[in-house]
Amino acid sequence: MRRAFSAATIVAALALAVSACGGGDAGTAAPAQPAATDPSKISGEITWWDTVRPDSEGPTFQALIKEFQAKYPGIKVKYVNVPSDQAQNQFQTAAQAGAGAPDVIRSEVAWTSQFASLGYLQPLEGTRAVENESDFLPGPLSSTKYNGKTYAVPQVTDTLALIYNKRLLAEAGHEKAPATLEELKKAALDVKEKTGASGLALNVDSYFLLPFMYGEGGDLLDVQNKKITVNSPANVKAMAAVSDLITSGAAPKPAIQDSYANAMTALKDGKTAMIYNGPWALSEIYQGKEFKDKENLGIAPVPAGSVKAGAPTGGWNLAIYAGSKNLDASYEFVRFMSTPESQAKVAKEISLLPTRVSAYDNPDVQANKDVSVFKPIMETATARPWIPEGGQLFQPLLEGYQSLVGGTATPEDMLKKVDGQYRGIFKDWS
Repeated sequence: MRRAFSAATIVAALALAVSACGGGDAGTAAPAQPAATDPSKISGEITWWDTVRPDSEGPTFQALIKEFQAKYPGIKVKYVNVPSDQAQNQFQTAAQAGAGAPDVIRSEVAWTSQFASLGYLQPLEGTRAVENESDFLPGPLSSTKYNGKTYAVPQVTDTLALIYNKRLLAEAGHEKAPATLEELKKAALDVKEKTGASGLALNVDSYFLLPFMYGEGGDLLDVQNKKITVNSPANVKAMAAVSDLITSGAAPKPAIQDSYANAMTALKDGKTAMIYNGPWALSEIYQGKEFKDKENLGIAPVPAGSVKAGAPTGGWNLAIYAGSKNLDASYEFVRFMSTPESQAKVAKEISLLPTRVSAYDNPDVQANKDVSVFKPIMETATARPWIPEGGQLFQPLLEGYQSLVGGTATPEDMLKKVDGQYRGIFKDWS
């Protein structure tokens, strides 16, 4: 899903962390409740904050809700779609106030440990929300843990790939997707020269910078040694490569705002040949005129830098608010939405990647070519740190990316400033 973090989100995160440490009771988790003798008899109303695109992804999840309510007639689910760039801040504000928070939230993997550290999530050990934990992929499962306890259930996992228009690349003389940044630049310039379309549309978003950093062997942090590593020669090289794509004409200068929507529209309309994006974008992309014939859409690993092809890990979890008044109903809902059968339906209809091993054995999942292409990319993706501060890393990086694109900062200046902002978050790190 699109990832965007506002400045207000970061300020709120820091303020709420201080408040939570002060001993407020808004985030005190209730004791785990014993499982109901007959789960089908559970009653109550729960609210679920979902963060998917309401037009292209929402119908699949709303259909699952109908299935859930048919199975559990005593439980009513109030579905609320909250934009992914607003959900983090809104949930924190509501949880801190002790009013207005949903019973269940679709939490980005980077938010989960942060919410847990603030006391806003209900521990899930011993509840029906966590069913057959050994069936979950280790990567997504690790994002649900904080201080040795489980605070969420993995819903979907994702990563980034190069998504491209096969027709435009072929017209430019390229039958295969570029495998390196050097090949990416050449293919993009050839598309521009021979077809009139742009070669590559960049998305000015922090998550989409990570493949360039990882590709040069860079990273944001060295968590094990408590070191801030964002201002490194590897990352300078990565940012220089991004800048070069723009100045060379391989990628048109992106708008600082709305670049994600602009890139998606350009791809769907045949005005650009390539973008970086994830499986969550496919259901929308297939609505575009260029991809009425789905065979025209190509998916390949992100082009490699000098070290590797480095796609980041991402995804979403289902978590329960610690102040929920309907825990049993919430446990049942989270369990149902994360079963192999539910995950297979999501994978079949909108190509989101399951987090359960057994879901990949489902014939409907195996028949989805997009899932089959993304699965090996996801399996080799670079892990991100699941730490409480993880949700605060992207805003400084986004601001730096904007300054780089806007021409007001060099790669060196950009990373130096981001480094300084990170040191305000990790005060005892070297």
